[in-house]
Amino acid sequence: MKKITKAVIPAAGLGTRMLPISRTVPKEILPIVDRPSMEYLIREAVGAGIKDILIITGRNKEAIENYFDYSIEYKDTLEKKNKEKELADMEEVCSLANIYFLRQKEAKGLGHAVLCAEKFVGEEPFAVLYGDDVMVADTPVTKQLCDVAEKYDKAVVGVCEVPYEDLKKYCSMKTEKQYDERTYLTTDMVEKPQTKEEMFSNLAILGRVVLTPDIFDILRHTAPGKGGELQLTDAMKELAKTKGVISYKYEGKRYDMGSKLGFLQANIETALKHPEIKDAFEAYLKNLYDELF
Repeated sequence: MKKITKAVIPAAGLGTRMLPISRTVPKEILPIVDRPSMEYLIREAVGAGIKDILIITGRNKEAIENYFDYSIEYKDTLEKKNKEKELADMEEVCSLANIYFLRQKEAKGLGHAVLCAEKFVGEEPFAVLYGDDVMVADTPVTKQLCDVAEKYDKAVVGVCEVPYEDLKKYCSMKTEKQYDERTYLTTDMVEKPQTKEEMFSNLAILGRVVLTPDIFDILRHTAPGKGGELQLTDAMKELAKTKGVISYKYEGKRYDMGSKLGFLQANIETALKHPEIKDAFEAYLKNLYDELF
């Protein structure tokens, strides 16, 4: 398999779980302390050696594009105030990678969003980073998956073990062969199984996949699935059945930034590590705990 240098980040969803704020502020731009969640995804992709990144957006998502663009106003202001560190940080964010934007004109599902990236991807393997999921890991999760894809020359899905009662929100993987404690050959999967009989295992895709370009032809011939949308899982299911897909249990902590709880967890845990505020924030939490309990 060629070295993976391209990534696609679907970010066109309405973010209904984060209403009312997501009505006017894209959930991908909501902060984790002082940086938007989208920056974490971009940095993860860059940490995997990816140079070209396509973000699939929708209406009212211009704030994402603006964040990764240069700002003359801020540049002038920071220079006048001799805030060299802040200026260098801002300019570094704008130069992380070659970032492109494409609008998904209709909300037809994750599979449709990926299909929109066909011309960008061409005939190369590529990573998909789900826009709701922020991963924190010593080795970027996308790099973990890219390394596995290049080793086995197959598409790879990042999976975690989840409680069986939660599988109805995700998907379930059928594994035929285990290469090591983290790596499985997958030959089937089911999207959001509702009964125990539909479930293959408690391994579910969470947040990251690496796909081969033949996924596009499969997507074009895949019928709408759950919710009347073009489901990426349904296309990956066919890929698993015909060529096999690798399931990889990645190392790292996942935050679901599409949910209020995940948003708060990411902020609290990141604040406790933030070099500017960690000590003061830890003291605040301790005092708050004493007051409450």
